[in-house]
Amino acid sequence: MTAAPELQTPHGDFGARRKAFGGLGQWWGVLAGFLLIAAWVNSAAGPAVVIVLSALTAAWCFFQAPVTCGAPVRGCEDGCRNNASGLLLGCHIRQHRWQKLRLLIFRRQFREFCAGLFSDGKATIVTLAGVGSFVSGLVALVPGVVVR
Repeated sequence: MTAAPELQTPHGDFGARRKAFGGLGQWWGVLAGFLLIAAWVNSAAGPAVVIVLSALTAAWCFFQAPVTCGAPVRGCEDGCRNNASGLLLGCHIRQHRWQKLRLLIFRRQFREFCAGLFSDGKATIVTLAGVGSFVSGLVALVPGVVVR
């Protein structure tokens, strides 16, 4: 079967598929993070809003933020350099997804997983945003912790 001529490139392959919002759909977590900061600054926002925004930002950091894979690979000290989605998931290679989760679960490999969280600038920023949003949600859950 051949595809419609308007979908094919001059070489006959399909090329990149269109992404929603021109590729900005993967960055919705950054917007949630900015809204979380605004909710903390504006004291009119209640704890429910802060908790929801904290959960959204943490979920984006752990499962959808664009970072490098970093799964252990033979012959490469840095690990896999493919693009991954989130800190807890690996790249498109199925074994790498399980390798990163295995690093998190097994005690002996937990240090290697934590070292990968700060491997480059992008991973460091996503890690700090995820930890900050998690702490933000915990602080919003416990009443009286924040001094006003």
